[in-house]
This record gives sequence, C-alpha cells and structure tokens, in this order.
Amino acid sequence: MRRGIRPWLVGLLVALLAGCGEPTPPPPTDGFAGLGAEADGFAQAAPGTTLRFPADHGPHPDYRLEWWYLTANLEDAAGEPLGVQWTLFRRAQRAPDERPASPPGPWAADQLWMAHMAVSRGTTHRVAERFARGHAGEASPERDQAGVTARPFRAWLDDWTMESRVGDPQQDALDRLTVSAGAGAGDDAFGYRLTLQAQGPLVLHGEGGFSQKSADGQGSIYVSQPFYRVAGEVTLEGETRTVTGNAWLDREWSSQLLGPEQTGWDWFSLHLSDGHRLMAFRLRGGGQGGDESGDDYLSGTWITPGGKATPLDDDSLALEPLTTSTVAGREMPTRWRLILPDQGLDLIVTAPHADRWMTTKVSYWEGEVRVTDHASGEARGRGYLEMTGY
Repeated sequence: MRRGIRPWLVGLLVALLAGCGEPTPPPPTDGFAGLGAEADGFAQAAPGTTLRFPADHGPHPDYRLEWWYLTANLEDAAGEPLGVQWTLFRRAQRAPDERPASPPGPWAADQLWMAHMAVSRGTTHRVAERFARGHAGEASPERDQAGVTARPFRAWLDDWTMESRVGDPQQDALDRLTVSAGAGAGDDAFGYRLTLQAQGPLVLHGEGGFSQKSADGQGSIYVSQPFYRVAGEVTLEGETRTVTGNAWLDREWSSQLLGPEQTGWDWFSLHLSDGHRLMAFRLRGGGQGGDESGDDYLSGTWITPGGKATPLDDDSLALEPLTTSTVAGREMPTRWRLILPDQGLDLIVTAPHADRWMTTKVSYWEGEVRVTDHASGEARGRGYLEMTGY
C-alpha cells in the first residue's frame, strides 16, 4: 500500500488539503483553498526569522503548509517553446502539541502530501497529480511514499523527485539538482528529466525572507533560486525532445498565508533578457489600507544579475490586467501591464496560450508568459504566471 492510495482516500485527502470538509472550493471568507483560515497552535511566519541552510531546504512540520515549487521555460533544438512545472506541497493536519509522542500507525497521518506536474507545448497542456500521507518525523525515501530530507536534499512523492547533486558541503544544496516526473504510457506519455545548475545565489524575499501578504500581517517565509540554467529531456505525446532553458524554484512555508478576506493571487516570476529577475504578486482583497474595501495587496522583488534583492511595494510596482480569456468557464486575465517606475520599466506580460488550467483537485491557472516593452513591443523576457481563486 506504500505506493498507492485508494480512490476514496484521494477524495478525503483533497478535502483535507483544501482545508474544508469536502473536495469543493471553500467560501471566499476562507481565502483560496482555506489559506486564510486561523492557524492556532501552529508556528507563525514572522519578521526576524533566522534562516539556516541547508536545514531550511527541508520540511517545517510545525508550520501548517509548505511547498517546493519549480517552473521552467524551455525550448527544444528547433527553438520551439515548452513549459514544465514540478511541485510538492505539504500540509500539517495537527498542530505540534496535538500530535502523539510516537506515530500510532501508518493510517494516523499528521502530514499530507500532494504533488503536481505539468508539461506544455503550444496548445497542448498535460497535467498529473499524486497524493500521500506521512508523519512529522524525519522521512526516508526507502520507507516513506513522500517526504523531504535536507541532508542530502531530496524531495519526492513516489518516483517524482527533486534531488541535489552537490557534493561539496561549502556549496548550497540547491545549486545543482535533478528533477524528474512522468505520467501516462505509450503515445499518452508525458514527463521530463532535467538537470538544473544555479548561476546565482539564493534570494530572500521581503524582510530577510519574511514576505508579508496582507495589511494585517499575514505572510510566509519565502526563498527562491531564480538563476537556474536547465538541460534535459521532455516527453510529450510519446515523443522525447532535448531541451534547454531557465527555471525558477520557490520555497515557501507559512501557517496562515492569506488574510481571511483575500480570495486568491496573481503571481509572476520573470527572467528578463538583460539578466534581471522579477517576482511580483497581487493578492486580491484586503489591501495596504488595512480595511475591507477590497483593495489589492501588491508586493515583489527586483533581483539584479548578481543576486541583489530589492523589495517592491505598491509605490514601486503596478499591475494592471488588460485582457481576459475564458478558461475553464472563468474569465481570467491573460494579458497584463507591469510598471516598475524606479527601474524605468513599462512592460506587457502575455500568456501566448490561455488554456493552461491545472485540472487538479485544487485547481488553478499556471502557464508560460512572454514579456515585451509596452512602447516598442520589443521582447524583454519570459517567465511564468500563476493565478488562483478565480
């Protein structure tokens, strides 16, 4: 039973992962997927948290939720664009003081795991997901269906893996990774095996790694590695192609990511052609004014080619949705204007293919975007956009 979960249990796990009693979206007052719900008894993300690596590449079971989230903009030998996603989510089901001293058995899980993968090319977008259960103690790939270890770094659910290839203890464990996942069979097979090499340092967002998400102070510990060069193979519709490109890894953990009135987010990770990187997000509802007027909360990080990070707020960042597309029965913004006045940038961010809906139990939009100059139309970069709560 270690390598599989009964279909009825999948539904139960999804309901618990979503923070509600059944596998349907929670009401708006809970925020997207219940991420605005109260989290009494769990550790809380806060300014002044001291980060220690490689330990903090591993799990934080005293926090309610956490993820290891990779997106990559790739192209094959002919220059055709492809996109991939690999994500492992962890959610604690019990606060630390509610857990038994020793796990009473394999079915008494206090940690739930969910993994997503996707491969995109042109109008084709393939998605798969898996689920597992576990405990707050140290995981082992030989024993546990899913988990993360910090030394050596390895994140996995079944044979979907993200693994460090760093041998030198003086190097960061995330400097070199292999990432793999696959689903389907025969002509229906899709997946990838990629090697990632970091060309720059880790980036701490916000205030020393604390990324505030609402005027009330909710937030997360948020660390990225946005400097990966990628090489490997991608399989789609039974055909395997050699690829190269760029990737961005996000590490985030929290116990109450959103304010209760926030309904979702629009999140951008952009590789600009001059070597700069940009992370930006808009949390819908509960803005900087701290009232319930529905104002949005904006934040981001401007990252130099050398890795220096400058926090952005609503005075130094503007996001404006320009064009919507009908996706999965929803009207979603797939063309944006993004302005950074301090950097002298006025950009258009466009999803060339609107149908990038993640048909997972907790569903959302995730896809590749192109960046152009607003005035001239000149290409300025590429990246990924995630939109939730629509």
